Parts: sequence; structure tokens; C-alpha cells
Amino acid sequence: MPPSYRTGSVMKKTFLRGMLSILPLALSVWLFWSIIVTLDDLGLSFLQLIGWHAAWDGVGFLLIFCLILVVGLAFSVSPILWLYQQFENQMMRFPLFKTVYGAFKDLASLAGNDDSELNQRQTVLMAQTNGSYIVGFITADKMPEALLTALPEEGDWVPVLFQLSYQIAGVTSLVRRADLIYVDWSFEEAMRFMLTAGVSQSSAMKKPT
Repeated sequence: MPPSYRTGSVMKKTFLRGMLSILPLALSVWLFWSIIVTLDDLGLSFLQLIGWHAAWDGVGFLLIFCLILVVGLAFSVSPILWLYQQFENQMMRFPLFKTVYGAFKDLASLAGNDDSELNQRQTVLMAQTNGSYIVGFITADKMPEALLTALPEEGDWVPVLFQLSYQIAGVTSLVRRADLIYVDWSFEEAMRFMLTAGVSQSSAMKKPT
């Protein structure tokens, strides 16, 4: 093998190693920076509507940040929360709005869960007909009454989420507890394993050369 070919191969591997190492950080910084810039532009637009032109960058972001804090404090007051819930119930009468708003609200609720609530989701294994197993998460201890009525009476049924690799989506199945194998594995670690199809786990176990 010519020396030039070996040199090119080493440079290629080194370049890929550097790119893959810095890419997650670069994408994360870019995403958060884009959010900050968007919120700053939104706040500046609001200030311009009331006739005040900001003299420096970042004022719009601070305004939106303070408004979010005020909203959070307001929703801790029972009368305001009750009024908002009444308004929300009225808006939910519109079918299309109910579908879109419900999806966004569920995502917001999921993002609002702290680590302790996420780790309470039990990681389980479910056997397949070919003798293999798939990893899933019990998402709730209680089933909706409509589903319990439709399901066979025998068995303790629970919803289990089977996450799809490299995708946000997953498949929710209704499974008997007796058919599940409980695993002592945190939700965060198991989710990382499933989202990357085990690639992150394999990479972490590799010894540096």
C-alpha cells in the first residue's frame, strides 16, 4: 500500500473523528442560539408596536423571559388558573383546534416533567413470537375506562411505549403485566439506547486507543 494512501486514510479518519466529536456540540449551540435570537426578535417587535426602539440587542429576549416568568407566577394563582381552564375548555370545542392544541399540550407536559418523574417510568422487556425481546416503557399505571371496557376482562393491562430508533415517534401497545419482564434500568439510559439502536451504548463501551 503506497504511503500516500495510508496518509490519506489516516487524515480521513482523523477528520471524521473531529467532525463527529464537535457536531453534537455545534448543533446544540446553534439550536439554542436560534431560539434566543427568535425570542429576541419577537420581543423587539413587541417593543416597536408600543413605540419604543431598543438601543441594544438582547432587550427583546429579556422582555420575553420576564413575560414568561410573570405568566408562570400568574398560573400559580388559583383564580387565574381557573379562568384559563374555562377558556381552554371553550376553545377545545373546536375539533381542529382540539387536535392541534392537545398534541402541543401533551408535548409541553412531557417536557415539563422533571428527571424523577421520567425515571419512574418502568423499563420492561416483552417477548416476541420468534424468541426475541423488545424494550419498552410502562407509561401509566392506570388505563382509560374506555380501553378497559373494550379489552378482555382477564389480565392487568398497562400501556407500554416501544420507541422507534432514530425517531421521535413510537408505538403504544396495551400489554398484560404478566407478559412483561421488569428491568432495573433508568428511563434516560434505556431511551438513549433505544433512540440510537444501541449505537451510543456500543460507543461508550469502546476503549480509547
